[in-house]
Amino acid sequence: MNYLIQSLTYFRIITGPILFLLIAAFDFFGLALLIFVVAAATDYFDGYLARKYNLVSVLGSVLDPIADKILITFAIIALGLALNSIYVGFVGCLILAREFWVAALRDMNARNGNSSATEVTFLAKIKTFIQLLAIAGFLLGLYSNSALIIFLSNFILFLALIITIQTGLSYTIASLIKKI
Repeated sequence: MNYLIQSLTYFRIITGPILFLLIAAFDFFGLALLIFVVAAATDYFDGYLARKYNLVSVLGSVLDPIADKILITFAIIALGLALNSIYVGFVGCLILAREFWVAALRDMNARNGNSSATEVTFLAKIKTFIQLLAIAGFLLGLYSNSALIIFLSNFILFLALIITIQTGLSYTIASLIKKI
């Protein structure tokens, strides 16, 4: 079971570059959407199975958020290119900047024995879900050639940005301001 759980995480890591090629190089939006939805679902199942079978590990706890970031990074950059969208590119860069910042905070907190300041919150899980939803929306819009779906996905991406900034601020405050 442990091998299956780790394989789900590795699948997301490997899927990132594959999605980039399918989206940006080949315009295979339908196949990219299918693979992306499967990869996004593994984000839920690897954590669920690890908790259910009491197989939560340090490696899994480290790799799971990294796998999410790799998947989202490749997908958002590919979509910015495929859509030729400064908006998607800029919002994607802001989201990625937050991810790098939080990774730095996590590293600092691990070194200072303050890891609880950057433990994954429920809002951060919502953030990841909304980011994945926006990416799936863009892929569906590209596949179905629907300007309306792409337009709505822009709003979902903006919502993801707001939540992304909020969680980044929360982690920053918890990390840098000493509790009295």
